Amino acid sequence: MKVLVLNCGSSSLKYQFLDMENEEVLAKGLVERIGFEGSCLTHKRPNADKYYVETPMENHEVAVKLVMDALMDSEHGVIKDVSEIYAVGHRVVHGGSKFADSVVVDEDVKASIRECFDLGPLHNPANLMGIEACEAAMPGVPNVAVFDTAFGMGMSEEAFLYAVPYEYYEKYQLRRYGFHGTSHKYVSGRTIEFGELPEGHRKVIVCHLGNGASISASIDGKCVETSMGLTPLEGLVMGTRSGNVDPAVVQFIAHHENMNVDEVLNVLNKKSGVLGISGISNDFRDIEMAEAEGNARAKMANDVFHHSVIKTIGGYAAIMNGVDAIAFTAGVGENGPETRERVCASLGYLGVEIDKEKNKVRGVERLISTEDSKVKVFIIPTNEELAIARETLALVK
Repeated sequence: MKVLVLNCGSSSLKYQFLDMENEEVLAKGLVERIGFEGSCLTHKRPNADKYYVETPMENHEVAVKLVMDALMDSEHGVIKDVSEIYAVGHRVVHGGSKFADSVVVDEDVKASIRECFDLGPLHNPANLMGIEACEAAMPGVPNVAVFDTAFGMGMSEEAFLYAVPYEYYEKYQLRRYGFHGTSHKYVSGRTIEFGELPEGHRKVIVCHLGNGASISASIDGKCVETSMGLTPLEGLVMGTRSGNVDPAVVQFIAHHENMNVDEVLNVLNKKSGVLGISGISNDFRDIEMAEAEGNARAKMANDVFHHSVIKTIGGYAAIMNGVDAIAFTAGVGENGPETRERVCASLGYLGVEIDKEKNKVRGVERLISTEDSKVKVFIIPTNEELAIARETLALVK
């Protein structure tokens, strides 16, 4: 049974095609600049040269058709016919309060995704375009929506409610949802499995650290806290996002810079974070390099980022009354030994002790804590595409 996984952005489309008999990735690729000049597809099979196509793509329907052509290409493809595609799994960023689990897409589901456009204005419209493009290109093939917010729906009211008039929650479902949920669900479950955590000792904190960054706390794989909120802007300092700020900051900037609310939020989403502090880059590799060269603002940006991570881990350990395992994942979490070491150096009060030699790796699944550490510390590479494919198969099988 072969499953196609799509992650649609406003002008891009990432995909993986998996054989779920053995969970092997048969092909993967990226379509870029949909609707713009220079639109292109890069298609890759294991142990084969990349297949690159540059051609006009006015919308996602054209992009999906190009993906299908690549998958069925006589030289670079991996299937002969659309009938070999068992189902399509879609990453959908915001499911609102309606979806706590993945669902097979029908007209009601599409309407609900559309209703969440104001909650996920940058992502949900593109996610829905991807679904409808697949329906047009592959009639009869089931589509499954896997929601980024579903994992956070496990939180209790004291964790998800904002202390604003309750009527806003009743009228608009204004609450904390959390994002990166597919990654957090996968990594927390994999931490339990890989770490052989016994029942009663499955309090896990997952640090999904990258340009977008979030932390979750879960018990037995169920989310009890997560750092992002109504939108992905809340929580940690990130590449371009500010993370938590005093809400009055919005008013202050608006008044002093003669901006409206939307313009200020654009600053907080796209011009802040380590980019805003450093003035250099939103890429943590650039920040670390600049810090090593003595750049004071780069060091400041890194310090602020690490401080936000350390503070959040401590809070979540308190919420769960302890922690059994901490897992680092995503771009910085998986590939940043310096970040892992800096963060763990401040967690000695929890009994965290990492093995510095074991920590000197990038992108591998590994236990990096010492035998004496009271908390196990892991690197667990995330695999959102596999998680989406598994959810898809489970629903349509």
